[in-house]
Amino acid sequence: MGSENSAESEVRRTDFLREIVQADLRKGTHGGKVLTRFPPEPNGYLHIGHAKSICINFGIAKELGDGRCNLRYDDTNPAKEDTEYVESILNDIRWLGFDPGENIFFASDYFEQLYLWAEELIENGKAYVCSLNEQEVREYRGTVMEPGKPSPDRNRPTAESLDLFRRMRAGEFPDGTYTLRAKIDMSNPNMKMRDPPLYRIRHQHHHRTGDEWCIYPFYDFAHGLSDAIEGITHSICTLEFENNRELYDWLVDGVSTPCKPRQYEFARLSLTYCLMSKRKLLKLVEEGVVSGWDDPRMPTISGMRRRGVTAAAIRSFCDRIGVAKTNSQVDMAILDAAIREDLNPQSPRYMAVLNPLKVVIENVEEGREELLDAPSFPSGFAAQGSRVLPFSREIWIERDDFMETPTKGFRRLAPGREVRLRHAWLLTCTDVIKNAAGEVIELRGRIDPESRGVAAPDGRKVRGTIHWVSAAHAVKGTIRLYDRLVSHPSPGTGGVDFHEHLNPESLVEVKHAKLEPALANLEPGVHLQFERTGFFYTDPQEHQSDNLVFNRVIALKDSWVKRGKAPKVNPPKRVETPNRAPQEPTGPRVYPKAVQERIDHLSREFELPLQAAAGLAQSPALTEFFEDTVAAGTRPNSAASWVLGEVRKVIEGDGLEPLRFGPTEVAALISLVEAGRVSNRNAKDIFEVMARESGQPEQIMADLNVESISDQGQLEVVIDQVLTEHSDAVARYRAGERKLQGFLMGQVMRAMQGKADAREVGRILRDRLES
Repeated sequence: MGSENSAESEVRRTDFLREIVQADLRKGTHGGKVLTRFPPEPNGYLHIGHAKSICINFGIAKELGDGRCNLRYDDTNPAKEDTEYVESILNDIRWLGFDPGENIFFASDYFEQLYLWAEELIENGKAYVCSLNEQEVREYRGTVMEPGKPSPDRNRPTAESLDLFRRMRAGEFPDGTYTLRAKIDMSNPNMKMRDPPLYRIRHQHHHRTGDEWCIYPFYDFAHGLSDAIEGITHSICTLEFENNRELYDWLVDGVSTPCKPRQYEFARLSLTYCLMSKRKLLKLVEEGVVSGWDDPRMPTISGMRRRGVTAAAIRSFCDRIGVAKTNSQVDMAILDAAIREDLNPQSPRYMAVLNPLKVVIENVEEGREELLDAPSFPSGFAAQGSRVLPFSREIWIERDDFMETPTKGFRRLAPGREVRLRHAWLLTCTDVIKNAAGEVIELRGRIDPESRGVAAPDGRKVRGTIHWVSAAHAVKGTIRLYDRLVSHPSPGTGGVDFHEHLNPESLVEVKHAKLEPALANLEPGVHLQFERTGFFYTDPQEHQSDNLVFNRVIALKDSWVKRGKAPKVNPPKRVETPNRAPQEPTGPRVYPKAVQERIDHLSREFELPLQAAAGLAQSPALTEFFEDTVAAGTRPNSAASWVLGEVRKVIEGDGLEPLRFGPTEVAALISLVEAGRVSNRNAKDIFEVMARESGQPEQIMADLNVESISDQGQLEVVIDQVLTEHSDAVARYRAGERKLQGFLMGQVMRAMQGKADAREVGRILRDRLES
């Protein structure tokens, strides 16, 4: 029943990118051609964010100027790439409804030409071989307030650089010995232009070129020049590459390329309740939190496909959110709505009971069976059809559809109350059967034999309608209730490890659900709706005639709270044990002896709160790292906060070997924060670089342009301007509204774009307000 690649009706889309392309077509720029490209790195599976880029690049090429979109794999980093990812990317693009045809390329296709252009830059005095290591390059680069220093090798003779570069290619030097760098401007305000690296030595087997190469171009070098080789007219990428555009143009103009492509940027997709980091998704796969890249809870295209989301729904979602120039967060509810709207008209209706409670209908004789004709789609739908629904003396209903003592507003079955059985008769509960423990194990009832197909006999009110399955004819199946993988709109924010925002109810598996018999005949990969429950999809990998497996694509209604507020996370539903007796409240948590000893030690020696001590004590590696960070000169509470909030994310198991930093570096970073030189937010950016590439916090701070401005003269100018603009707030502060100091402080920090030394701002601001 799916329609993944069905063509939607033609819609005239418009956005700033399409306006640019249309203007170029009118002017005859690029000879009236439109050639875009989608350049994924084959180091993981594509996710919903990539779907937006795919729809933009392939969509523009298809809609405007009879253009073309190339698929070009950016395979310039062999350490992280794999043919599995290459194949999955192509499958996902084709499934989304876009086929690159024969226009499939690899950056590695151009390694020889890129190498020749690198030599051309050297010969023209625009590049040189540099012997500085990675940390020294950062030290020489300078800061946003200070120009960089030239490398000692910047004026290396051209012939010497050319000789070294050729020897680099020949494999004479180990990794890290040299890099090829562009010779641009070490005082350029754009840090990307301060002699960026173009090539590095990496003795690594490549998935396509094997061991032919031991030097590989950096992304910035390969990207624009590969565009030029292919004749790309509009190189469309996300906003984080905006600062790279100047280098893109410099490289394209600096060598003898066949054409001059232009880069344009748009806002990447940021989706609530969704992990959009390929690194974090890979971590979930490696840790076994999910079953793989195609786990139906994953926001990967392959995971969404297996869950049952259609390509048409994803394309519709991408059309709805549009193309913007500024970053913003999109509510997951928009994607959910697109999925429901796509599935609703194409999903035939069936009934399934997930948490069964038996009802014996006393006025239906034993052995009686009746075949009812039930519609597969509601009236008014284009799709039509029906299925046979068997009825017998004993039926299953949902346990949640019965309440012995109904609360106010409960509109389903209760003793003496009447409801309608879906597509059948009215049923009244006449008796409740319990076991020795007082648990309800069965209901007795009677149907009104005159009520089938009648709105309400005698004009009496019927409170509700419930679904059911004949006990004699029911088939068993496994139903997987998939939900959002994370339970927070912005997972991993606020210094919290993103693992703590994982939703424990992202998968609730119901085995031995009671299904109407028509469901036994469905093939894998079929969409349907379980009435009153949700839209489902027969699992394309596991569903068989003797093993029915249904994946919930999405619930019928949005059960999540409004954007920005995390939902209450309840423990997994116990759908297999009827009327379980209430459990006694649990007492204080009991830890293993070794963990408890570490908790006691941390609480006693460092006076940590119990919660922090318990978190650190879970791992000997965390405990050791915390103690060493304190020994490096950090206050215990600060060290605990950083170790629990950030270090824990990158420690693997109980060993510290994978870390690219140590307690000394973390202590140094904390001291920068406590000295007011960087904000907490910027400190987390510095830490990410430390974790990924290693390095000293102060140098990384300079590289990222996040050093706080503490020059008193600069700060006074901005503070005086803010106080003048908010003279009314100043007057109210001096009249006694002291809380306005925080408001004014925020205005100053905003004006300084978060780069001001907060402590120095506070001191000067207080002096000004009190003077």
